Parts: sequence; C-alpha cells; structure tokens
Amino acid sequence: MLILEEMQSRGHEALSLLHHAPSGLRAALAIHSTVLGPAIAGVRLREQDEELAVRGALALSESLTLKAALAGLNFGGGACVLMMPESGVDDPHAREALFRALGRQVNPLASRVVLTEDIGVSPADIAFVAQETPATLGMHTDTSAVTGYGVYRGMKAAARFALGAESMRGVRVAILGVGAVGRTLAMALHREGARLTVADARLDKAEALAAELDGTQAVSCAALLDVPCDIVAPCAYGHSIHSADVPRLQCRLIAGGEHHPLTRRGEAAVKEAGIVYIPDFAINAAGLIAAATGVDMNHAAERVYQTVTRITQVAEQYDKAPHVVARRMAERRIDLIGGLGRV
Repeated sequence: MLILEEMQSRGHEALSLLHHAPSGLRAALAIHSTVLGPAIAGVRLREQDEELAVRGALALSESLTLKAALAGLNFGGGACVLMMPESGVDDPHAREALFRALGRQVNPLASRVVLTEDIGVSPADIAFVAQETPATLGMHTDTSAVTGYGVYRGMKAAARFALGAESMRGVRVAILGVGAVGRTLAMALHREGARLTVADARLDKAEALAAELDGTQAVSCAALLDVPCDIVAPCAYGHSIHSADVPRLQCRLIAGGEHHPLTRRGEAAVKEAGIVYIPDFAINAAGLIAAATGVDMNHAAERVYQTVTRITQVAEQYDKAPHVVARRMAERRIDLIGGLGRV
C-alpha cells in the first residue's frame, strides 16, 4: 500500500500513527479535510492489523467530510481507528489508560481535530479522552441509537422515491449487522410493521433479536444477500456488499447505517442493476448531528429525513442516481464555503 499515493488520490491532509506502549495504544488518525472546520473524527476500537486500521481511517475520514458537509455542519472529516491492545480492555483501569493516552496524543492537534465515539467506543471512553484534551464531542449523546433512528427516518424518505411510498408496513427489509445501530433500526421498523430478516457475524446475536421481534427471521451473513426483499440495510463494518455479489441482490433499495458498504465499483454495479443506493454519509448522519449540535434524537433524525428527501427530489428531477447527487451536493458545499476563505 502506497500511503501517500492513497492520500493524494482521496485528498487527505494528514495521517498520523499514534503509539503509547504502557497503555497499548496503537492507532491511525486520518484528517481528510478541515476546509469547513476542525475534522470531526469518529473513534473506533476493533481487533485488526495495522494496514486495515490505516485503510479504515482513510476511508472513514473521507466519508465524515462528506457527511458533515451534507448535514450543514461546520466541521471537516477525520477518523481514528484504534487497534485492540494485546491485553484487551476488560480491566476498567486499562480502558481508562488507553483512552487517556489517546487524548494526550491528540491534544497537540486540538485545533484541527475533534474526537467522538464510533464502533466499539462509548461516551464514557470519550469522557476519558476529554480529561486530556478539549477536542471531544458526544460524551452525553447515545450516538449509536440516534444514528439507528436516523437511518430509519432516512429509509422512509428513500422508500418514497424507490418504492413509491414511505410506509414500512409490509415492506421486506434485510438488515446485515445487528449491533447498536442495526438493532435500533430493526426495532423501529418492527414497530411499523415491516417484515424483517436479520443477519450478523455472530449468528446467535441475530437469532436473539429475531426471537425478540415476532415474525423476524435470522439467517447467516452469506445467505442474507440472497433473501428476496425490498430493502437491504447494511449496518456492519464496511464493504459488506462486494461488486461481485450485486447480481445476487433481490432488492430495489440499499439504505443502511454502515460506512462504505459499497466500493466505487460496487456503486456502479448497483446503478447498472437498477437498484437505488442511498450512501452512508447521507443516511447515517443523525448521531453526528446530535453530537455536534446538541439537538435531540427526533430533531437529528428529521434532518436526515429532509436531506434524503432533497437528494431524491434532485435525483428525480435530473434523472441521476441518488448516490451521485448526494456526493455532488456535499462537494458543492465544501467548494462554496471553502471559497469564502479564512476569516
């Protein structure tokens, strides 16, 4: 992997590798853009190797730039991907040390980056970071739950465009990944009467949710892509739908909380297949909006609903794919506001 070449192709400003041996801190911190303001960076904690952490940080930070821009926030995009320490973080003191070490490492960059929670990281973890740096957001926001509800509202707006109506009653939705975001989405859809199929890397987790929600079916992740449905909702860790898998899909809409469920090649494939794709940076922004502005879950989700509605209206007016329209809208705001120059 040629890191500088990758950064240049995506337009990144900076990439830092963070290390602190006593706490076990090993992390990749990417800053994609600070044109609109400090780069808001979701912090993820996962078991993965160095290359995956770097690739993940680069991809996530680009997505955050587009997400913040499309949501009308005065932030750029960043990402911080932590590799799981060899000793784990089950010991509460070890967890505190890990996140306080992260805060100290990031503090010199406080004017350029702001950390908030993402997968595997809680508001309590960000509170540890905040003991060492002011560059934090979201300590008092359940961002996963807010994000999941925002995906539900965005899905309804997208369904009006792709399926002809926004009601979820009787709509067949296949959810891939039932962590905090996927679970919140599933519960909201179930309340409205959607017919659900769920899958997760941990099948027992999907089966437990299916047992909790009457009429819900649990299948393996591999089988989910073959399920006849109206909507596929990826809510896992990224690139859940490979371009080679697109011919297997039996849906009319892809709309979920996952960052980068499709590569650019995958986006082209679903467009060719006539499947509407609402990109992650348009539909999973509610948690970011709530953390950045302090609005409640309903207000943040409503902003997602309005954003997706605007995207689909423009897509219909100009006969363009919604994911193409969404990216152009985000890039246009960056160009216009960036063109104002610094005060």
